[in-house]
Amino acid sequence: MGAIPEPGSREWARHWQYAELPDLDLLRARYVRHTFPRHSHEGYVFGTISRGVEDIGLPGGTVHAGPGTVVMINPEVPHTARAGVPEGWVYATLYPSSQVVNDIAAETTSLRGTVGFAETSVVDPYAARLIDEVHRAAEEGNALAADTLLRIMVTRLLDRHGSTLPARAPRSAGARDAARARAVLEGRMAAPPTLEALAAELGTSPFALLRAFKKQYGMPPHAWLTDARVRAARRMLDAGTAPSEAAAEVGFTDQPHLNRHFTRIVGVPPGAYQRERARTYKTDLDLPT
Repeated sequence: MGAIPEPGSREWARHWQYAELPDLDLLRARYVRHTFPRHSHEGYVFGTISRGVEDIGLPGGTVHAGPGTVVMINPEVPHTARAGVPEGWVYATLYPSSQVVNDIAAETTSLRGTVGFAETSVVDPYAARLIDEVHRAAEEGNALAADTLLRIMVTRLLDRHGSTLPARAPRSAGARDAARARAVLEGRMAAPPTLEALAAELGTSPFALLRAFKKQYGMPPHAWLTDARVRAARRMLDAGTAPSEAAAEVGFTDQPHLNRHFTRIVGVPPGAYQRERARTYKTDLDLPT
């Protein structure tokens, strides 16, 4: 197995999935110039920074995360990320599915329902070390250790910072329009309507729909659609679809268009992402300059 390079002047990243823990994605990376646009994840995000500072833009403001900090982001919470210092940041991140985290909560805590975290970042060197150790165990092919350490880490954070997410309030007319717009965009991902046409179809005005959509999903429809296209492309790449075919299927104009948005949101190019899915050994992936 190749070793993760020490941080120098180059960016590097590895985004992969350990076959023994299929509901968990792992990312270890060093970013300097790379910035993540506003996006969200279907599952949870647990990350820790080992060097540098990461600035994470969240609905409540910007979090400046340095070494020893653990970042916790709930599913579907829109956020951005960029370097907080000129030398960038080095970090390890775990992306467990919602099912994994909620199953752990049901087994080891008194929390019931859908769980989440009111705090976005905490200074917890022990939990930070556990995240690194999950990565190390997975890289070494030690499934027992990786699974155990993941459960200990999630339980610790749930015990200290977890809560049951509040049930959604009855939807307003604007929220209902936003949900209907989302369904339309999901169904016509390859050929979406204009904002004006979408609003007319739903019986509202373009600006009213734009405001309602941003309030409901944390980003305007076009940004949400780009994120949704990348998610759909990821699922296709996981199933073995070629990047060029995935690009056309989800509505990107060509493979370079997919490459650009996929790399910005996922952190690695689609070809590198797919190769990792097919590998049982570890390699380091340089980002394009």
